[in-house]
Amino acid sequence: MNQFFIFVKKEWLHIWRDRQTLFILIWMPIVQIILYGFALTNEVKNAEIAVFDQSNDVAATTIINEINSSRYFNVIKNLHSYNEIGATFRQGKIRLAVVFPPNFQDNLLQKNYAQIQLIADASDPNTANTLTNYATAIIHDYQQALNQNRDLPYTITTNLRMLYNPELKSSYSFVPGVMALVLMLVCAMMTSIAIVREKELGTMEVILVSPLKPFRIIIAKTIPYLAVSIFNIACILLLSVYVLNVPINGSLVLLVSESILFTITALAIGILISNGAKTQQSAMFTSLLSLFLPTLLFSGFLFPIESMPWPLQVISNIVPAKWYYIIVESVMIKGLGFWAVWKETLILVVMTLVLLGISIRNFKIRLA
Repeated sequence: MNQFFIFVKKEWLHIWRDRQTLFILIWMPIVQIILYGFALTNEVKNAEIAVFDQSNDVAATTIINEINSSRYFNVIKNLHSYNEIGATFRQGKIRLAVVFPPNFQDNLLQKNYAQIQLIADASDPNTANTLTNYATAIIHDYQQALNQNRDLPYTITTNLRMLYNPELKSSYSFVPGVMALVLMLVCAMMTSIAIVREKELGTMEVILVSPLKPFRIIIAKTIPYLAVSIFNIACILLLSVYVLNVPINGSLVLLVSESILFTITALAIGILISNGAKTQQSAMFTSLLSLFLPTLLFSGFLFPIESMPWPLQVISNIVPAKWYYIIVESVMIKGLGFWAVWKETLILVVMTLVLLGISIRNFKIRLA
């Protein structure tokens, strides 16, 4: 029995001295429960919407106030024409627009009937459905409050219009997200084991005595993976168009260029991981752990970022997949041009340059 406790003590000391294992056993469950508890939700909150009120009467104002006071919506803009609706959607500022017709209250009180139009951004069909259901429920509650003790009830109907994806196909949302997930994991994971493999095989010494500078060594290691990634981009786009029936509404050249930029960002992350890892297994594990969950949770294609607590919203800004997802959705689904995604493109460029700079600086030219 004494020997048994000795082995238990030995294993405990082994875990205690191995800080990486200790981190996984203790902190990883805590981090995951926090992330899953706040990020994994189908509920949409604080969705930014716009209102086009052509009546400016008491009934319309009351409904607008009730919508804005709910936890689901945040009215950020009052529109003045139909042209502003499309322009605001193209800027990516809103997910829903509520349109009140002229003489809304007069039609309701005199004809016992009025109509409200709800225009949603259906590039994310699940969110569009959820928001229109929330808005319809609020309008229905207002209608029920008016109809108390009335023999002839007032009727308010909602006219739904889904932009960019009238048929509400889920593939319109998942294709951009899957593109971000596949490119990030394949590029970063494969590149992360590149330098580590040279160390394990003992060929790194040969590379280090070559006349190539660290920058050129890193570029040389990434070019083959970049070529494979370009082939993957072509396959993904062909399958999306001809198998999943997701059209490319914007510029194909712009979409491919942005995808190559994102690929280079992922390769830079892989090189950075590779510099710090000691074995191929640890490099692959680090890639999966640090990239899979953030890409899945914080890119925005599965769970709406605006529904998360603000600390998680801030963290999402450092996830490259978030910006790439916005770019693909804007170009491929909405058919927008470069000037609609220049900010996201600039963010990816800056991320790439910073990651490459850190990778080159941390590249070890001596094995010791």
